[in-house]
This record gives sequence, C-alpha cells and structure tokens, in this order.
Amino acid sequence: MENARVTGGGQKRAVGRPRRIEAGQIVDVTRRIIQEEGVEAVSMRRVAKEVGATPMALYHHVRDKDQLLMLVLSGLAAKVPRPDLPEEPRDRLLATAVHMHAVLSEMTWVVDVLSLGDLTDKGALWMTEEIIDCAIRCGLTPRQAVHAYRTVWYVVHGALVFRRADERRAASDPGRRPFFPDLVTPADAAELPRLAALSEQWEEITGGYDVAAQLAAVVDGLLAHR
Repeated sequence: MENARVTGGGQKRAVGRPRRIEAGQIVDVTRRIIQEEGVEAVSMRRVAKEVGATPMALYHHVRDKDQLLMLVLSGLAAKVPRPDLPEEPRDRLLATAVHMHAVLSEMTWVVDVLSLGDLTDKGALWMTEEIIDCAIRCGLTPRQAVHAYRTVWYVVHGALVFRRADERRAASDPGRRPFFPDLVTPADAAELPRLAALSEQWEEITGGYDVAAQLAAVVDGLLAHR
C-alpha cells in the first residue's frame, strides 16, 4: 500500500515526500548567510534548514560545501561588463588587475569565499588569462608569468581581505580605535624611529592609499625581471 493519507476532500497525498527545492533558492540562501555572517557560517545543515529541507535533500543538488560555494560563485563574472582594455601588454595587464580589484570591491562577500583557496567562477578566468598572456608578451617566461599573476592576485586579494576585516570591525564596534599607530609612542623612537616619526600622520597617509598606483609599481617591478 502506498505511503499516503486521505485529505478532507478524499484525495490522497504522499506522506514524507521531500519538499522540492530549486538551485536558485540554495544559491540565494547561501549568499545571504555569507553576506550577513561570513562564509564560516555556511554548512550543508544550515542551508538545508534555511530552505526548509533536510540535509539529505540538499545533497541531491550539491555534493559538499565546496560545490555549494562554487554554485554560489557561478555566473557572477558574467554579470559584470568587461572593460575596454588597451593594446599595449603592460598597460593591458595593469588595467585587468585594476578591474579585478574594482569588481571585488563591489562584492566583498566574494572575498570570503575566494579566501578558501581554489574556488572560483570559471567566467572570471579571463582575467587570469589576460594577466598571464600579457606578462608573456612583455617577455616573461611562462613560469615567471604565472608567478607574476599570483603576486598581482596576492596584492588585490590581500588589500580586500584587510578592507573586509575593517568593515566588519567597524560594523560591530563603531567607536573602536585601532591599536596601531597609537601603540607606538615617543618612547619607542630609539627602536622604531620611522614609525614613531610617522605615527601622528599615519591615518592621513594611509587614507590616501591608491591601489591602482601601487599595482602599477608591482607590475613594473615584476616585468623588470624579464
């Protein structure tokens, strides 16, 4: 006999049938959790609960947490128009790196996911391709070009990780003062002369940090190795 029960109208309805969930629901819920609480708050059990299903039902859609996060990243890059890039390879490389930083600056929650390692959106790999290709066209060997790409990525990603951390601290404690540069006092001048001299100007100086200009310096330094 089928596992069913009779409703008030005499119709049978299956008992225990899993609630149907859509991939879009899974993505939306996972993204919201990351945006509000960070990627560490994501788990298969948590997402299943949020969409009103069991963890087993969720496993019918995704194999594990990594695949879940890949699903969340998938298609994001396609929503961002590609910029017009210059033809000269050095300038093209730099423009791609600056674009990468600008895009992620608008989607800082993605930085949390990318921090886990090799997770990415395939649609974003055109930037990796451009940077490596331009580096080779500038005279670097393929090995040097790959290393150059990784260095550029470390600069972009590192800048955004610190920015993301600052935003979170500011949100949780608006009146918080950073330990540095107040940690350095005139008494430290003998051991830390530069920092002691700059401590009072530190916020003003760092407030004018220009990522594009610093990336240009990094790119020129990397290309000097050819």
